[in-house]
Amino acid sequence: MLKKYFNKTFVEAGCDEAGRGCLAGSVFAAAVIFPKKFKHELLNDSKKLSDKQRKMLRPIIEQEAISSAVGQVTAKEIDEINILNASFLAMHRALDQLNTIPENLIIDGNRFKKYKEIPHTCIIQGDKLYMSIAAASILAKTYRDDYMDDLHQKFPQYDWINNKAYGTVNHYLAIEKYGITEYHRKTFRLFPKV
Repeated sequence: MLKKYFNKTFVEAGCDEAGRGCLAGSVFAAAVIFPKKFKHELLNDSKKLSDKQRKMLRPIIEQEAISSAVGQVTAKEIDEINILNASFLAMHRALDQLNTIPENLIIDGNRFKKYKEIPHTCIIQGDKLYMSIAAASILAKTYRDDYMDDLHQKFPQYDWINNKAYGTVNHYLAIEKYGITEYHRKTFRLFPKV
């Protein structure tokens, strides 16, 4: 069972991102503040859940959270500021949209760019440890998957509905055959190493 909070004294938001290692599309991040008493047996790191489970949990998270939000940074912005800074910016954009101001932040991973004057703690594999980070991972993942499914309708040749723009063999082969789109991250290695 995941932990309810890192520090129970504060109003705490958990943050996570999705799509950092993809070759195309935006990076998404989410922030979630749960009531102290919230729990759900199925809630877990998004990578440990099926697509069906994630989709089932998303409305529960959004309804039960004190506040939740999703931020997005485009491929063009990623190319301008690099993927690490883009991940931080996506989290900041999610935090900007919360209708409750958190007093403490817990961040999945080992690095973060300070948000306003709110103290934060980086937690490696935090999405496997804390409910709010796990919930943020689910929101970021499901919103990004929906976004890539929509883009797939415009660019079916890249098979984004299945690979979500990760560097699969089929995605690399499609880039070699069809070139790149405006949604590809031009600062990423878009062709496999020879």
